[in-house]
Amino acid sequence: MSFPNETIVPDKVTVGPPAPPLLSLVVPFYNEQEMIPHFFSGVIPELERIPNIRFEILCVNDGSRDRTLDSLIAYAHADARVRVVDLTRNFGKEAALTAAIFEARGDLIVPFDADLQDPPEVIGKLVEKWREGYDVVLAKRADRESDSPLKKWTAQFFYRIHNDMADLPIPENVGDFRLFTRNVANALKTLPESCRFMKGLFAWVGFKTAIVEYKRAPRAAGKTKFSGWKLWNFALEGITSFSTLPLRIWTYLGVSVAIFALTRAFWLVIRTMLYGVDVPGYASLATAILLLGGIQLIGIGVLGEYVGRIYLESKGRPVYLVRKRYEKAMAHA
Repeated sequence: MSFPNETIVPDKVTVGPPAPPLLSLVVPFYNEQEMIPHFFSGVIPELERIPNIRFEILCVNDGSRDRTLDSLIAYAHADARVRVVDLTRNFGKEAALTAAIFEARGDLIVPFDADLQDPPEVIGKLVEKWREGYDVVLAKRADRESDSPLKKWTAQFFYRIHNDMADLPIPENVGDFRLFTRNVANALKTLPESCRFMKGLFAWVGFKTAIVEYKRAPRAAGKTKFSGWKLWNFALEGITSFSTLPLRIWTYLGVSVAIFALTRAFWLVIRTMLYGVDVPGYASLATAILLLGGIQLIGIGVLGEYVGRIYLESKGRPVYLVRKRYEKAMAHA
């Protein structure tokens, strides 16, 4: 019941402070059972030190053949901040990283390697730089002393060749380790290609970017899963994903060979008219045939790389498939 001239005052609505942003540390795992205890003991304390941040650790098991999945599930059952996504088979690191980014729930996302060569304490520095207003914060290796001389040389060679050939350069000595916002993750989700070179895709989406330098550490345990052959194929994937210059090179080479052949034919006609015909050997003829045959085969191989990519993309298959997800149920008050 109300009375005349009565003033009704609405109940006050108590609004608490907004929840701190959620940081998703996304980590692909492949046969890393030896590294898992070192990983969690090194990462969780560093994430807990970051002020005004909630976090989750999203682990993607990329078809491991050892006990990696069992170990990850044990951590997920013990800590609600750990989630595990188990893929149906080994799809490769780029696909596993894509799955991790797509499955992450955070406002901030940090791709990270399980080998701890990227120091966990750098994550706090990335967050500090993000607070200055950047959408992407790259973690750049100040030196590569932990790498072998051959790996350092090949890395420098790859970045130089790729950035000279590609329309969009990628930052040198920057791996997958970086921080980016939910807006960047949503932009990555709109890119439909199934052959994914993530370093190039990170660069392609753009956004306001800053750099934090750090020193990379040696692997704490286990062995690297990247052989020289895999690194070579990875480099080819990067170049063919973001440049058509290899195709144009063979056009230019073909034009150059044709000009040389016409010039030599013209010279042979003039020489025959002036000096008559001699009887040359077959060595030069065989050399020319083998040289031109080799050039043609290389050109066909380069063309095949691009045709193969078209073939794979035309199938429209998903980048990855999830077998099961594991996480501890959150307790509600």
